[in-house]
Amino acid sequence: MSEIADLIEKMYGHHYTPQTISNMSKIISENVSAFKNRQLESRYSVIFMDATLIPLKRQTVSKEAVYIVIGIRLDGTKEVLGFTIAPTESAFVWKEILQDLKGRGLEEVLLVVTDGLKGITDSIRSVYPNAQFQQCCVHVARNIAHKVRVSDRKEICGDFKHVYQADSKEEAIKQINKMTEKWKKQYPRVVKQLLNPAILIFFKFPPSIRRTIYSTNLIEGFNKQLKKYTKRKEQFPNEESLERFLVSQFNDYNQTFLGRVHKGFGEIQDTLESMF
Repeated sequence: MSEIADLIEKMYGHHYTPQTISNMSKIISENVSAFKNRQLESRYSVIFMDATLIPLKRQTVSKEAVYIVIGIRLDGTKEVLGFTIAPTESAFVWKEILQDLKGRGLEEVLLVVTDGLKGITDSIRSVYPNAQFQQCCVHVARNIAHKVRVSDRKEICGDFKHVYQADSKEEAIKQINKMTEKWKKQYPRVVKQLLNPAILIFFKFPPSIRRTIYSTNLIEGFNKQLKKYTKRKEQFPNEESLERFLVSQFNDYNQTFLGRVHKGFGEIQDTLESMF
């Protein structure tokens, strides 16, 4: 507290006592508690789940997983719903987060968009059994790129791009069939991955929002901003300091998008409501 008080005086020419700094910190900690415990709406059209790694000091410094959930309401506005911090990413922790969301009032979700983490589908279904699950197509493309020769990457990833950018599910299936015939001898493991039905779930939703929901790009973009801000600090000295930083960013995000309807969602509210 003394170091912070000295730093503020050097930067702004105004002196605060260590006790005042401590009081400020307590107020911010109350904001963290309020964010974690606030009530949520009962229905969300889509939730995006993704984890990002941020350096944190416990006894030693190590990058830990910050789990984040962003939801889009039926009216098309969006907000950060919840978060937690854990040493690594696991489906079990995601299940705990979803249980927390449900405990705070989120009863029904139409679609959950996330990567293909092992066990994640079971975690989602155990809390929201009626929710659809969309596996991020961008993550699938990255997986494909890692499983083929460098000389084939551009071509096979280009083929897969025609799958998730198709105008209809029927066209997407035709493209998958073409890819299967073309690549099954060289890369049978890749072809098997293409048969996962979770890749094409977004076609069940109106065309105006498909570009938003076939990947986790919406939340990954936000996570990149978080990491950009954290580069100003080499590490966070404890979990509480990281939580204070995160909640300040989440509150800014939620305030910014409180009245903004995400592209494509404004005109389909009635359609989404009818899908519950």
